Amino acid sequence: LVQFTTYKAESAGKRVVLVDPRNTSQQCSSCDEIVKKTLAVRTHHCPSCGFECDRDVNAAKNILKRAVQQLQNVS
Repeated sequence: LVQFTTYKAESAGKRVVLVDPRNTSQQCSSCDEIVKKTLAVRTHHCPSCGFECDRDVNAAKNILKRAVQQLQNVS
């Protein structure tokens, strides 16, 4: 899947940034606190900062944040 995605991105003039997916749904995208939850829990609620959203949206925000940090470290 990574190879295919990379191929398609490059053919469209885009770039793929690989990030470590570990804890992306557990880490609060607002304050970076790790909030343990089972897969059955579909909403991220951070007791530290009060941030709440769908756990998949939270994970996507963390993945984006990690990719941007990686690109900034390369530049």
